[in-house]
Formats: sequence, structure tokens, C-alpha cells
Amino acid sequence: MERASDLVTALREAPLGPESVEADPLRQFRRWYGEAARAGVLQPDAMHLATAGQDGKPSGRMVLYKDPGEHGLAVQGFPFFTNLGSPKARQIKENPEAALTFHWALLGRQVRIAGRVHRLPAEVSDRYFATRPEGSQLGAWASPQSEEAGSREALLARVEQFRREFAAKPIPRPPDWGGFWLEPREMEFWQHRDDRLHDRVLYLLARPAGGGGWSRRRLAP
Repeated sequence: MERASDLVTALREAPLGPESVEADPLRQFRRWYGEAARAGVLQPDAMHLATAGQDGKPSGRMVLYKDPGEHGLAVQGFPFFTNLGSPKARQIKENPEAALTFHWALLGRQVRIAGRVHRLPAEVSDRYFATRPEGSQLGAWASPQSEEAGSREALLARVEQFRREFAAKPIPRPPDWGGFWLEPREMEFWQHRDDRLHDRVLYLLARPAGGGGWSRRRLAP
């Protein structure tokens, strides 16, 4: 059986270049994502989401990536769920261009993604919400995300209020909660190397009339 430390070493030393990666960056991402999970990376699904509204002021926060294959989401991109009245959701409505970053320090790896964000259909959000733990479902109802909360006791009281309201029946998805997905146009894979001579491979999506595909190139560190 391969030891975890041996697997981490092998992954950190694996080659990264235009000739060694998949032709499709989403397949390359799924490969790296699976390797991060197998190597024991803590919360490999954590990703930084950067957005900016009409005022151009950037804002960033960590959200959780929902693997489309694992969750039955028919998209070729990066889904996440949130309160639809949150600052990130308002910024996405004003300006759907956004960026994501995954950083798996244990493996010395980083993936940067840029593209356009789309809303997931309501029925998809309903289906995913139904799979969440009861506490997370109640929290989505109780929390007016990013608004002034008053006190933790008041927030917990709201949770209990909704627990009583939905007792003995399925908890529906709140109308102000739903999903988005980022459709990538650029993806960069980064691998740590000694002396700061890191390996970087950039994929760019071309959309000429009648079709298009991904190009890939090496970037200087």
C-alpha cells in the first residue's frame, strides 16, 4: 500500500508542462482535484471567489466547490451555492465576470480560473438543497447573510423558530438561496519548484466562428 507521504512526494515531483497535461483543462482539473483528495489535502473543495460590482471594487471570499459529477450537476464548470442577497450574489448580478483560485499547499499546487458566472436552474438548487444536513438547511433560512446580526443568541433563536416551523416535514429551499456556476475561459495550473522556478501552464479558450478549443502554453515563473 502506498504511504501518504510517498504519494505527496510523487505528486509534488510530477512533471507539469504543455506536453504532460490533458488537452482539456477541465479534465486536467479533475485529475488534480482527485489527487488532492487522495493525498489528504484538507478541504480540497475550498476555493477563493473574486468578484467586482459595477463600482469596480474587488471582493473575495472562500466558498465550496461542488463537483458536478459527484452532485449530478450538468455543467462544464465550477458550481457553488450561496445566499442570493449576499454581496457576492449582488456583484455577480452587476458584473458576471469572476475568478476562482484553488490552493493545495500540501502538494505545492494552485489552479487559477477566470470566466463568466451563470445562475443554476431553480430545480437544480432545490435538488442540491435537499441533500444538505438539517442544520445547514435551517441555517440558510435563519441567516440574513452579511446583514447586521445583533447577537448570536438572536441568530440561534431564529434557527429554533424555523426548526419548529418545519418540524416533521422536509425543509424547502429558501427563496433567497441558490446556485451559480463559473464557465471558464482561462485556466492556469501552477506547480511549486525550488528556487522559485515554478512550472505554470495556461489554457486559453478560443471561440472563432464555427467552433473553437483550448490552447495551452508554458508561462515563465
